Amino acid sequence: MFDLIKAAIPFFIALVAIEAIAYRFDDHDRPGYDARDTATSLAMGLGNVVINLGWKLLMLAALAAVYSVTPLRIPMSEWWAWLLLIPAEDLCFYLSHRAAHEVRVLWASHVVHHSSEHFNLSTALRQEWFHMYSLFFWLPLAAVGFPPWAIVLAQAISLVYQFTLHTEKIDRYPRPIEFIFNTPSHHRVHHGANAGYLDRNYGGILIIWDRLFGSYREENDRVVYGLTKNVESFNPLKVASHEWADLAADVRSASGLRTKLGYMLHKPGWSPQGSDEASPQQAAFGKNGV
Repeated sequence: MFDLIKAAIPFFIALVAIEAIAYRFDDHDRPGYDARDTATSLAMGLGNVVINLGWKLLMLAALAAVYSVTPLRIPMSEWWAWLLLIPAEDLCFYLSHRAAHEVRVLWASHVVHHSSEHFNLSTALRQEWFHMYSLFFWLPLAAVGFPPWAIVLAQAISLVYQFTLHTEKIDRYPRPIEFIFNTPSHHRVHHGANAGYLDRNYGGILIIWDRLFGSYREENDRVVYGLTKNVESFNPLKVASHEWADLAADVRSASGLRTKLGYMLHKPGWSPQGSDEASPQQAAFGKNGV
């Protein structure tokens, strides 16, 4: 089966290089690129590709298993089928993405993508290594009759689109586009550590889910990127694993199954003493910090 993401990798790298060069010839007041940060992002992206080779096969097998037992079939040869699949897949992405911010054991993986204090096209490549949980959010698409190959292709289309969102070189699109689609402006908010921007704008291709479900925030104030307590490391292994280590430490120190599950399933920042459930980025990387 054609792998759109793999085919797009040379274009990703070329666009990163072009954007980095462009920063050297303008008067932008942002630092743009940092060599160490970019190297970490590229390493995280490479790790994601390698680790997920087997996972993609498992995901296809699971989708195929569900598809084989449902009597429903949606003919992908019809143009309208894609008009159904793309927004349906985007809703699945929204739900998965929001869950990754609101459940600590999922955030432990997703935090990788928010760990850069820069926002450029290389940041898009800073991908998590352990996002196997996401499979469950896409199984309903197979259950209603979308073939597995089409679901995986729709996911790839979404990821390619999202690559273009990670830039400060584009300010705003015309208002109708900004109202319906996810744009660089919307996604800058999503990567912001500002108090008013935390845990907003989860959409992939579309921003309408955020508008419908109350998670939308418009870009107004200057965005501060990263987390409220940053990693302070460019080591890919530390970036990928530090929150897992903090979570494991919390679970080990907890007394009782209910408390252990609380640390795993509540938002980061939860504690058995009844502290408020801070947002994942407000909680940074667990009680121990980095």
